[in-house]
Formats: sequence, structure tokens, C-alpha cells
Amino acid sequence: MSYQVQAFLDNDSETFSYVVTDNATRKAVIIDPVLDFDYKAGRTRTDSAEQILAYVKQHNLQVEWLLETHAHADHLSAAPFLRSKLGAKVAIGAEITQVQTIFKDVFNLEKEFLPNGSQFDRLFADGDTLQVGEMTIRALHLPGHTPADLAYIINEQAAFVGDTLFMPDVGTARCDFPGGSAATLYDSIQKLLALPDSTEMYICHDYPPEGRNHEYLTSVAAQKQHNIHVGGGVSKADFVKRREARDATLAMPRLILPSVQVNIRAGQLPPAEANGTTYLKVPINLL
Repeated sequence: MSYQVQAFLDNDSETFSYVVTDNATRKAVIIDPVLDFDYKAGRTRTDSAEQILAYVKQHNLQVEWLLETHAHADHLSAAPFLRSKLGAKVAIGAEITQVQTIFKDVFNLEKEFLPNGSQFDRLFADGDTLQVGEMTIRALHLPGHTPADLAYIINEQAAFVGDTLFMPDVGTARCDFPGGSAATLYDSIQKLLALPDSTEMYICHDYPPEGRNHEYLTSVAAQKQHNIHVGGGVSKADFVKRREARDATLAMPRLILPSVQVNIRAGQLPPAEANGTTYLKVPINLL
């Protein structure tokens, strides 16, 4: 294979981050890096990101891009920290502007915050490509979980799918966040399942059933056959009914309030207030 994938698991949020390296040039991308956050104490740490940084340095990689699959609701992004260490640029899907607009209102953010995507170095539209060494990375727009979700398709062999699909025995992403849609997610999943059966599929989160360890790698064929929510040719109407019923039983993610405020800013914290301290907001009785 012309590229190499190294996965990193953040156990607290059950998130997988990835370093994908072009073997010929040692140029690389990092996908969905995690910033550790102790909500009770209001403190950030960089332990998870430093594991990635150590791997990059050990293998003498040139990281060109930090790629976000979407504005995550369950962890803060470590993109700014890694950018400061590696000089890489930060990218996300172009529809992040929709997410920014929604959550600027939810959090009543400062008027200086512009929901135009300018916080990121590049916004990918559906079908846009990025060349990193000899790797061709294609953006596939997958709205439904959020309006801005992307998969990154590398050399038409591997798909990094964010939260759209989980391991087959876990199913699919929830759709009850602002801007989400189960019907739209079904259509997006069909785009993924239309990829060649042999396409490797790397997931962003795993919530393993009892008796199974965390896993991150599956395939299009396995999803088509075994995914508990969409496998076996489930109809759109049945999927929407089941997905919406399940979503109605789910609690909000533990870190959704801090995560979204930070991640719509490309991982930057809100500006400090007059006393020099940065604060995150908690809207009451809104979500």
C-alpha cells in the first residue's frame, strides 16, 4: 500500500484520531485530533495530541494538513496545538458555515465571531481534492449528523468517515442535534455504501458492546451486510423511524457544550474577557 495509517484512541471520548502518511514522500495528514478537557475543573491538557506529535517526530513526518470530519460534539479539537507545533493548515467541510450560524445563535456569541468559515484555512466542497505527496484525498459531503460532515477518501481505497457510520455492531450517527436529519443521513450513508466493497472504512468513534475491545477499521462490504441500522438494504422510511425513535432516548453528549463552542472556531478557545480569563457558556433549558 502506498500510504500508512496509524490510529490513536482517546479513551475518555472513545475517539479515534489518525495519522495518514504517504510512504513515498513522508508527507502526512492528521484527522480529528483530540484536546483533553476536564469539564469539572475547566482545564485542558494536550496528552492525547502529544502522543500524535511524538509519533510524527519519531517517524520524521511532514504534516501538511489537520483535517476535521465535522465540528465534533463529544471532544475538543487539538488542531490549534498541533498547528503551532507542526505548521500544518486546518480544513473542514464548507457547510461549517451553517453549523456556525446555528450555534452562534445558540450560544449568543460575540458579534466579532463571523459564521463564514474564515477560522479555517480551507473549506472543502463535495468532490474537492487535496494532494499530499502522492496521496489524493477526496472530500465526500455527508450531511445528516450535522450539515457539515465529510468523509475523506484517500486514493479511492480508504474512507475516513467521521461520525456518519460506526462499527457495524454499533450502527450509525445520531441526528437530533441542531441541523441534523435522519432522512439526510440515510442518503449520505448510501453514498458511502456505493463505494467499492473493498474500500477500507476508518471510523471516528467506537462504543463497543460488552465483550469486544475498541475497533476502528471495517469495510464497505461489512457495513452493507452487517450494520445494525442500515445493513441488508433497510428502507429509508424504516431507518428514519428507527433512528428518530432511538435518538429520542439519548442524553446529550457530556462535552457537547464546550466542544461545539470551541470546534466551530477551528479549535480555538473563545476570546478572553476583560479580566484576561476565557469562559465557555452554558445555555439553560435550550438544547
